[in-house]
Amino acid sequence: MKYTMKNIILTATLVMLSFFKGNAQEVNAKELVDPVAFEKQVTAKKVQLIDVRTPKEYQEGTIFNAININFLGDDFDTKITKLDVTQPVYIFCQSGKRSAAAAKKMQDAGFQVIELAGGYKAWKAEKD
Repeated sequence: MKYTMKNIILTATLVMLSFFKGNAQEVNAKELVDPVAFEKQVTAKKVQLIDVRTPKEYQEGTIFNAININFLGDDFDTKITKLDVTQPVYIFCQSGKRSAAAAKKMQDAGFQVIELAGGYKAWKAEKD
C-alpha cells in the first residue's frame, strides 16, 4: 500500500479530531451518584444545587438550599444561562426522569452535571 503525504496528513487530522471530540465529551460528562455520595458532595463545599421539579413539588420539600428551576417551565433554558458554566451543577428531580433530560440539556449548554440517582424520592428514603 502506497502512503502519500496527503493520506498521512488526513489520517493524523482524523486521529486528532477524534481525540479532541472525546476530551470535549469528558469535560461535559454527566455523573450519576447515589444519595449518600450526593449529600456528601453538596455539603462539603458550596455548589450550584438545582431542583428541577415543579414549584409545587419544591414547596413540599427540597434538599438543603437548592434553587428551583422548573425543567417543565418555559423559562428553563433562560434560567440556566444565569448559572456559572465553569462550576459543576448538582441536579435532581422527583425520581430521575426529568433530571436526566435536564442534565442532557445542560451538558449540551456546556455544564458539567452531577445528577442524584433516583431523585428526591431516593434521597428522602435514605433519610427515613
